[in-house]
Amino acid sequence: MLLSQILKPDGSLAVVAREGTESAIVRGATSTYALATEALSLGQPLTAVIAAHGLGEAVDLVSLAAKGHLALPISHPDPAHMHLTGTGLTHLGSAATRDAMHAKLDGAENLTDSMKMFRMGLEGGRPAPGQVGVQPEWFYKGNGHTAVAPGHPLTSPGFALDGGEEPELAGIYLIDAYGSPARVGWALANEFSDHVTERINYLFLAHSKLREASFGPEILVGDLPHDVRGTSRIWRDGAVIFEKPFLSGEANMSHTLANLEHHHFKYRLFRQPGDLHVHMFGTATLSFADGLVPQPGDTFEIEAAPFGLPLRNPLAIAPAESGAVTAKAL
Repeated sequence: MLLSQILKPDGSLAVVAREGTESAIVRGATSTYALATEALSLGQPLTAVIAAHGLGEAVDLVSLAAKGHLALPISHPDPAHMHLTGTGLTHLGSAATRDAMHAKLDGAENLTDSMKMFRMGLEGGRPAPGQVGVQPEWFYKGNGHTAVAPGHPLTSPGFALDGGEEPELAGIYLIDAYGSPARVGWALANEFSDHVTERINYLFLAHSKLREASFGPEILVGDLPHDVRGTSRIWRDGAVIFEKPFLSGEANMSHTLANLEHHHFKYRLFRQPGDLHVHMFGTATLSFADGLVPQPGDTFEIEAAPFGLPLRNPLAIAPAESGAVTAKAL
């Protein structure tokens, strides 16, 4: 089952459930978050709760997407309680891309920190079920205020040096009343980042990740395919200027998803009841590694068959702010 949210004419949300090519409104559902909360409170699978609600009016998601009527597939009523985070160097092809960005200028044979981290994942990122493996690279992107709906622009700050796509899969999680994470499902995500800033010095990684991100348009409810194969594209003036395979799923990763989930939720900070988490699992495909420089108006597109509609977002750049941001004394 695939779940999405659409904007009704009055600005409120409706939840859409899709099986195959049939999409319909979930009766009585005010949001995906409300449905997931209901499922937790009843101790029932999300699909069972949706079945109990029943489906109503059929909708044309493709048409709604073209009209800009898609919302994020899930959001929190209070954006401060929605966390956007991620892990890097988790995919089998990711090390070469990152190492090319971070390689020492003197050509030393010593492994870069990126390669060391990647090797740690290869050697210890796939523990037996119930066991704990090596921790991955981890980063914070922001909260619900930095989550951008499908079809809407990903805006690079005026001070940024780059605004580039990172096609990824994300896990969507809701924390139950007892502080345990429950997975709502999986979605395509664009973990939009500033790769030029990151390349200056790896210690700028944290700065480079504090950018907007988008995910959806649909959430896959159920098991994630072991081998996910899709495509990442960039469109400019109606033509594709970048296209490469997008591979994910555990068949293409150096870590298990369970290991990545553990190393995020081991922090009690991220197990606060009612909080929503969108955790992105990394990528091995970057147009930046091919030397492409996205321009305002370019459209990023990520698609993979199990996830329904492709995720599309144009690039925008915010005006530069003059002067320093200062704090006033109270």
